[in-house]
Amino acid sequence: MRAVVQRVDGAGVSVAGATDHPSAPGVVGEIVGEGLCVLVGVTHDDTPEKAARLARKLWSLRVLEGEKSCSDANAPLLVISQFTLYGDARKGRRPTWNAAAPGEVAEPLVDEVVAELRALGAHVETGRFGADMRVSLTNHGPFTVIVEV
Repeated sequence: MRAVVQRVDGAGVSVAGATDHPSAPGVVGEIVGEGLCVLVGVTHDDTPEKAARLARKLWSLRVLEGEKSCSDANAPLLVISQFTLYGDARKGRRPTWNAAAPGEVAEPLVDEVVAELRALGAHVETGRFGADMRVSLTNHGPFTVIVEV
């Protein structure tokens, strides 16, 4: 599993059709204040054990103000699935997505990361798997790291 982790001062994700008006984007997940926005990619050999390990790492990663973790600061996380993290653009001008797990494999593992975080006591908001999402955030720093398990 691969995660792009951004320290934020608020983040949200919206999806068209998530409101009463079918073409208007509606917020499906949002965190306010200091926290982490986490984009999660899944590859073919990922397992529920790796999802649990990633959740523990995200909960305890000391990247917030004062070298605190989300568990120290009781800070929220916005977790969004993103298969493009396993895109390969080394050849040609079009990325390939061969390393990304198919949706039926990836979705339960992203859900497992969220469930494990919540079991640890985290407040977690999410995007909507497979949807055309719009993510907005205020990156604090800017501060971005890549975590792989």
